[in-house]
Amino acid sequence: MNFKSALKPLAMPLALVAICAFFALREPVFLSPRNLTQLFIEFSVVATLALGVFMIILTGNIDLSVGSGVGLIGGVAAVLVFKQDWPAPLAMGAALVVSMLLWTLMGTLIVKQKIPSFIITLGGLLIFKGLFWLVIENSTIPVSRGDEDNLYSLLTTYYLPSFAGLALAAAIAAGSAWLLYSARRARRSHKLPVEASAKAIGKWAATAAAVFAVVIVCNQFRGVPLSLLILAATATTVYFLTRHTPFGRYLYAIGGNEEAAVLSGINVHRVLIGAFVLMGVAVAITGFMMTAYSGASTTTVGDLMELDAIAACVIGGTALKGGRGTVWGVLFGALIMTALLNGMTLIAVPPELKFIARGSVLALAVWVDVRFGRT
Repeated sequence: MNFKSALKPLAMPLALVAICAFFALREPVFLSPRNLTQLFIEFSVVATLALGVFMIILTGNIDLSVGSGVGLIGGVAAVLVFKQDWPAPLAMGAALVVSMLLWTLMGTLIVKQKIPSFIITLGGLLIFKGLFWLVIENSTIPVSRGDEDNLYSLLTTYYLPSFAGLALAAAIAAGSAWLLYSARRARRSHKLPVEASAKAIGKWAATAAAVFAVVIVCNQFRGVPLSLLILAATATTVYFLTRHTPFGRYLYAIGGNEEAAVLSGINVHRVLIGAFVLMGVAVAITGFMMTAYSGASTTTVGDLMELDAIAACVIGGTALKGGRGTVWGVLFGALIMTALLNGMTLIAVPPELKFIARGSVLALAVWVDVRFGRT
C-alpha cells in the first residue's frame, strides 16, 4: 500500500515521459523547438477547455456540448470580424456574451427542470453544431487578412520577445516563492501543520525550473506564444476559484454529496448555474484560440474536443462522479493528450487509428477512475 501511494503521484509524469520518449525515438523532430512550441499552443487550447469542463465535472455533471460550442462561438466572432467588419475586440466581446447566455440557459434548464446534464448538453451538441454551420453558411471564413494588428489572428501567432519571456519566468518564480512563504507563515500563525520545508522548496524549484525550461525552448523558435499566457491566466483564475473561495468549496461539496450540500445551506442551484456560466467563458476563449490556430472558421473546428477535454480531466485524476480533482492534474492530463495527438500527427498516423487511440485513452482513463478512484 505504501509503495502504491508513493507511485501514484509519479504516474502522470512517467506516462508523459514515456509518450515523449516513444515519439522522439520514432521522429527526432518531436523534440525540436519549433514542434514543442506548436505543441504548447495546442496544449493551451485543449487545457483551457478542460479547465472549464473540470469545474462542471467537480459537481458530478458533464458537458458534451463544448466541442460544438467552440466551433460556434469562434465562428460567430469570425463572421463579425471578417464579414461584418467589426473591430476584433468588440466582436470577441459579443461572442463571449452569447456563449455565457447559452451556457446560462443550459445550466438553468438542468437545475430548475431537474433534467440530467447528459441529455441537455447532448442536445446542445447537436443544436450548436447546426447553428455553427448556419452562421458560417457551410463555408470557410479565413481568420487573417494580412493585417498584423488583427487581435483575433494574433491569439495563436503572436510570440513574446526573448527578454520578455525570461523576465516573465523570473517574475513567476519570484511570485510563487512569495506566495509559498506567505501561505506557510499564515498556517503557522494559526498553528496549522505545514509541509516540510525541504519538500516545499523542492516543489517550488521544480516548478520554477519547468517554467524556465519552457521559456528557453520557446525562445529557440520565436518566443513564448500568447496562447500559453492565456492558459496561464485561465489556470490561475480557476485554481484561485476552486481552492481559495467559498464557490470552489461548494463545487467540491456538491460533487461529493449534493444532498449534504443542500442541508448545509449551500445554494446548489446558484452554484451549478455559476459553473455553467464559467464553462461558457472557457468555451469562448477556446473557440477564439482554436479558430485562430486553424487559420479559418470551418465546419470541422471543435470536432471531438469535448472528448479530449473530458479525457484530460479524468487522466488528471478528476472523478467523474464529482468531488475530487485538481487544476494541476487537469493540466497534466491535457499535456498528455496533446503530446499524444501531436506525436501521432508528426509520424503520420492514419486518421482512423487516431480515432481509435483517442477512444482507447478515454476508455482507459475512465476504467482507471472507476477501478482506483475509490482508494
